[in-house]
Amino acid sequence: MKNLFDRPHPRHCCVDRQLRSPENFDRCHRCIAASIYECVWLYMLKDMSSSTGASRAPSSGEKGGSVLWRVRAHLLKIEGEGIGPCNGVTSVNSAEFHRLVEEERLTTEQNKRKKVPLPPPSPTKNKCRREDSSQSNPIIKAFNVGARDQLHSEIARMFYSGGLPFNLARNPYYVSSYTYAANNSIPGYIPPGYNLLRTKLLQRERANIERLLEPIKGTWREKGLTIASDGWSDSQRRPLINFMAVSGALPMFLKAVDCSGETKDKHFIASLMKEVVIEVGPKNVVQIITDNAPNCKAAGQIIETQYPNIFWTPCVVHTLNLALKNICAAKNTENNYLVYDECSWITTVIGDATIIKNHIMNHSMRLAIFNEFVPLKLLSVAETRFVSSIVILRRFNLIKQHLQSMVISSQWNAHREEVGASFVRETLLDEKWWDKVDYILSFTAPIYDMLRECDSDRPTLHLIYDMWDSMIYKVKCAIYKHEGKSLDDEIEFYNVVHKILVDRWNKNNTPLHCLAHALNPRYYSDKWLEEDPNRVPPHRDEEVTNERKKCLKRYLIDSVERTKANVEYAKFSTKEGPFSDVDSIEDRWNMDPHSWWVIHGASASTLQTIALKILTQPSSSSCCERNWSTYSFIHSLKRNKMTPQRAEDLVFVHSNLRLLSRRSPQYCSGETKMWDIAGDQFGSLEDVGMLEVANLSLDEPELEVVVFTDDGDVEGINSEVEVTEVGSS
Repeated sequence: MKNLFDRPHPRHCCVDRQLRSPENFDRCHRCIAASIYECVWLYMLKDMSSSTGASRAPSSGEKGGSVLWRVRAHLLKIEGEGIGPCNGVTSVNSAEFHRLVEEERLTTEQNKRKKVPLPPPSPTKNKCRREDSSQSNPIIKAFNVGARDQLHSEIARMFYSGGLPFNLARNPYYVSSYTYAANNSIPGYIPPGYNLLRTKLLQRERANIERLLEPIKGTWREKGLTIASDGWSDSQRRPLINFMAVSGALPMFLKAVDCSGETKDKHFIASLMKEVVIEVGPKNVVQIITDNAPNCKAAGQIIETQYPNIFWTPCVVHTLNLALKNICAAKNTENNYLVYDECSWITTVIGDATIIKNHIMNHSMRLAIFNEFVPLKLLSVAETRFVSSIVILRRFNLIKQHLQSMVISSQWNAHREEVGASFVRETLLDEKWWDKVDYILSFTAPIYDMLRECDSDRPTLHLIYDMWDSMIYKVKCAIYKHEGKSLDDEIEFYNVVHKILVDRWNKNNTPLHCLAHALNPRYYSDKWLEEDPNRVPPHRDEEVTNERKKCLKRYLIDSVERTKANVEYAKFSTKEGPFSDVDSIEDRWNMDPHSWWVIHGASASTLQTIALKILTQPSSSSCCERNWSTYSFIHSLKRNKMTPQRAEDLVFVHSNLRLLSRRSPQYCSGETKMWDIAGDQFGSLEDVGMLEVANLSLDEPELEVVVFTDDGDVEGINSEVEVTEVGSS
């Protein structure tokens, strides 16, 4: 039959209307008689099955119908289809045609999908059936969109109702808690309640963190550590003293002691210091850093007597801040009349800036005008904060043009009759006043830069001696440049400033600073010495040499060991013996001091042991200042019923979790990048804590170049994020 389908077939008379004549019926008969009827019929069936238009049955009232339907009616002798019966079809042919039609009908029905009716589902099982169906569907099971949306809503509702900052969503521990819950099926799980969180779980977490901190403590034997301490009063005016261990830029919170009912004299403070020294190991401690208070200094001297290898060191940042206060806020006293005469103009300029700031910020309308013209905010810095006056002047200088545009605008003129408005306008448009601001910022910039450099947890102890000398020289250059004098001339104002800085340095300088300076390989390199013709290597500096000898006597009580160390230092300072190697000499300038001693110091084992400890120590107690911000977040006015011990546990967990988190690679990249720095542009309920800048040195506009967008990304722009305070004097 396949071959019959492929070759041309005779045209039947019923197909072509032109052939419908009585004489043409014989051709139909001849086709059938010639046994071609089967070919014609099957060809007709094939066309009917493949052509939708030809195979359709004629609708009622349609005359003639389609071609194939007329062929069917003609051959099967069906009346009423608009065509007469075929006279050439015999009864045998007709029976065969009907058989073929019936077979085709049965085949078509058998090929159709059979629909077996099912019993109707029970109404009580509809919900279970739908759940089973959704669980068996791999797509629904994989995405589970409905459940995800519901969980998102529940989490968001917790944030909104609790007043939680959105920055919390970047906390890696927030993310890991929900990830663990999603990956582990815990039927019937109920989150921990109020009592469990503040008792059993808190103690368990503290024990867990102490275990995680053991690797850091294990480095203290080689790297040494600094004990930093500072005092503070909580919301209930209870005096507290905290202690932190710092080594290699890793500040670890140790404890906070409630001193209620105690006299904070030198003996009491020394007893607290001794407890901490015993806890961390006396041989591991390099120095104890506190502020310059007389009782702290006396307590430090007691510790030095009991432990000769431990030095008390005043906080360099606190010392520099006091020096700036002596210059910028000189007191009019009998013993200070010379300083007041030379520096009172600085106090006047800073006072004018404070009046302008308060005039703008204390009135909603003036503040609205300010926000319209100035893209940055005015910093409101407490007077107790480090270099607060300099911070305000730096901000004024940064927005000078915007402030001048504001006071000459029509909006400002509408309020010119208000008290103080004319003073603000006249001052901001006075170029002589701005010249004084520039002068103050120019000669205080070296002090400010050194303070910022030291106000961190980074190892800076070995840099202090040189930084003091360089800072004083830069201050002198700035003053003489403004006055138009040569460096050999006498300027009374500089003499006053120089005396203040030198007096503060003499109170701050310790033998440990000199030993750290002497063990810094950079200060023996030719490049460093060539930068300034007045520089000399440490072994040729008389003061450094004398103080270095004092330190070695305290470190090495045995004279044999001390002689060995002196011989090693002689070879190190003169680049002799193993220190004459070319790489050793070049690396003194190119490599950081600690790495240099690790690589090139093995031949001087005694000196190397001392150097590896001293060259990783900080020079300030700024970590303690920042820690009080954490303490105030946890023990706030709204949580003032918390016991000091529980508050200490929370601070211990909070501070050291951040320390551990910063050591992970995820802290520097990904969605949790710097999760504990900055955050929302509005505060939490306490307006402190993780919304504060966690590790910023000062209230400084530089933070405004790093902000977090609504998408959680970090980008560099000049935003309106206001910097919060982190340090106090």
